[in-house]
Amino acid sequence: MSAAVAGVPGIGKTTMVQKIVYDWATGKIYQQFQFVFSFKFRDLNSINFIINLKELILHHYPYFGNILGEIWKHTEGLLFIFDGLDEFNDKINFVDCRRDTESQCTDPEFKCKVSDIVYSLIQHKLLPGCSVLVTTRPTTLHLLEKAEISVWAEILGFVGDERKEYFNRHFEDQTVAAAVFKHVKENEILYTMSYNPSYCWILALALGPFFTQRVRDPQRVPKTITQLYSYYIYNILKNHGREIENPRDVLLRVGQMAFRGVSDRKIVFTDGDLIKFNLQPSQFLSGFLMELLEREDSARSVVYTFPHLTIQEFVAAVAELLNPHPGDILKFLTEAHNTTDGRFEVFLRFVAGLSNPMTARGLEEFLGPFPHQTTCRVIDWVKEEVKRQSGNTWSEAGKRSLLNTLHYLFESQNRGLAQAALGSVETLSFDRMTLTPIDCAVLSHVIGLCDTIKHLDLAVCHIQSEGIQRLGPGLHKCQELRLGGNELGDSRVKLVSAALRNPECKIQKLGLMGVGLTDSGAEDLVSALSTNPSLSELDLGSNSLTDGSIPALRRLILTLPSQKDIGLEHNQFSETGEMELRSLQEHRPGLREWI
Repeated sequence: MSAAVAGVPGIGKTTMVQKIVYDWATGKIYQQFQFVFSFKFRDLNSINFIINLKELILHHYPYFGNILGEIWKHTEGLLFIFDGLDEFNDKINFVDCRRDTESQCTDPEFKCKVSDIVYSLIQHKLLPGCSVLVTTRPTTLHLLEKAEISVWAEILGFVGDERKEYFNRHFEDQTVAAAVFKHVKENEILYTMSYNPSYCWILALALGPFFTQRVRDPQRVPKTITQLYSYYIYNILKNHGREIENPRDVLLRVGQMAFRGVSDRKIVFTDGDLIKFNLQPSQFLSGFLMELLEREDSARSVVYTFPHLTIQEFVAAVAELLNPHPGDILKFLTEAHNTTDGRFEVFLRFVAGLSNPMTARGLEEFLGPFPHQTTCRVIDWVKEEVKRQSGNTWSEAGKRSLLNTLHYLFESQNRGLAQAALGSVETLSFDRMTLTPIDCAVLSHVIGLCDTIKHLDLAVCHIQSEGIQRLGPGLHKCQELRLGGNELGDSRVKLVSAALRNPECKIQKLGLMGVGLTDSGAEDLVSALSTNPSLSELDLGSNSLTDGSIPALRRLILTLPSQKDIGLEHNQFSETGEMELRSLQEHRPGLREWI
């Protein structure tokens, strides 16, 4: 069996892998497996020569010696874990059927490329019967679409009280923990961000001193991810910036190394990398880079990495804006934005965010001013990119590109820029694209800046409870709203009902097909619709409506004169109930019912 687990950066994919291995080793789970072999794709990048599975295992687990031959005989007792497909430099093509005949990697002692070994294990060509688990960011999940994957899963992050529990465990002083959590909960964006454990960590590090020192400046409270990371780096500069003669120059070189790593999908750096960028270990540098022992038996064992990839991406963005010779930055930004594997997504959000003088102000205290001409060019680029991408949502790549540009817009926190960029936007279509709570918060922000959205299509976007809560305040601005295929249930449909009750509601077409609506929810929805004279089309197909909802539907059909279409197919009406619903058409000439 092969399984794939996806999750956004920092959501806990690697932590999950570590927990699986630990719980297996301590006998808590998966006792059907005799051996678990765990690999990180970023470690596999260093193997640029042909190798066989036996050598690969011994390279990471040398103590297995000569017993692997016996292990191969019981493949059903083997679990292979490959963590971080998005960090792998070699492409694994599951679409090309010629690979089956070209690689011929069916024997654990046959030498081939690492990518062929991984491919053959996932496709059950090598050691058939073993199990394989692959983790990846959603941006590279499409690489596995044609693979022999039988289980698909996504890590959704913290929900409910798990956020509060994180802060309680992070801070020894529970008074500080309570103050930080209260602040986070009162800020919609920060609270939405905190579904992600890595952002919780950054929130705790950045906001902890703020509340420990009992100094509150409402004007400097972070509202965006860029502002949050600015605080994080500001605290490092404040603590270590005076230990070095020119922190701007050093951070510029650190950022250039960080950007090269982002470009090459590299997160582990060596002494050679530091020398290349004229850096040397120091107390200042240790604020950005952690020193790790690569291997106990290695002659040169120390390597360097940023505490998290998002910190590497932020430092890279700072360096890009600090660069006194940016060259053709518009071309650079466009090329980075058009890169389809997602490696520059977060980096570009930070670049856009740092174009706001208020966001960069704290950093400028130690780094000097960001070049004004560069930030102006970034602002112009964001505006033009939003306009260009808004009409390009026919493909998944186009939808993702538009969503990224909206993230740039949000991070910039530039209301004038947003209104200029969104002035011509009439349609936002993200159907069949998974939206995280942060995506929904950004969309809500964007909709809030628009007078009207003619068409908002969020069908089958796997929107969770928190996502629809974030979207709720702006839904009344949409003339055509499609939410079908999301597991909303009655409780979340009430948020749609609240939008319908808004005196300024503009909804004319509403799609709620397959959202888990029951008779109870239908009653509340009909009550809301009775106050909305603008609705002309309503799709309630593929829900759980029974004859119990017919009285409410009768009131809706007979009392809402603007309604022209109503979809009720694939519900749970009896034959008598269907006949009763069809008979209502006699009283409403021109109404089309789909039952």
